[in-house]
Amino acid sequence: MAPFPVRDQRSAGGVVARERAGGGWEVALICVGAKRRWQLPKGIVDEGEEPEVTALRETREEAGVEADLVAPLDTVEYWYVGTERGGERVRFHKRVHFYLMAYRAGDVADHDHEVLEARWVELQDAAAMLAFPSERKVLVQAVELLEGTRERGNEGSQLPLLP
Repeated sequence: MAPFPVRDQRSAGGVVARERAGGGWEVALICVGAKRRWQLPKGIVDEGEEPEVTALRETREEAGVEADLVAPLDTVEYWYVGTERGGERVRFHKRVHFYLMAYRAGDVADHDHEVLEARWVELQDAAAMLAFPSERKVLVQAVELLEGTRERGNEGSQLPLLP
């Protein structure tokens, strides 16, 4: 049997954080698939689109919220076999660019049809819900940045944004 053709694929998404009224942080998570898998919002980078733009777009579509970029996080890399449009089976080499984002507006109930549920989750509970170890690692990076921001005296909407 011949090996599957290989295709590169890029996605982007992130950790959208907001400060809770009583203190502490919460993040937007989405639930997808028949197995109800919890994950960070993310999606395919369109032709000619920058990953930062994709991350903001996908967050709006999948989690229902508007956000601002704060800082880049990790780029996760993995392989999987899937089907291209047209039905050909291929081996994808996927890279997902993740960003820390500050919540600006919107409601997690306004997610798109591909998402079963979107919700705000307290930061300390979010890692246990995430299905993928690589996304848990990204969340740890976001926590480190959020805690560093708090130590410098910046709170919630005062997160320093990317230029």
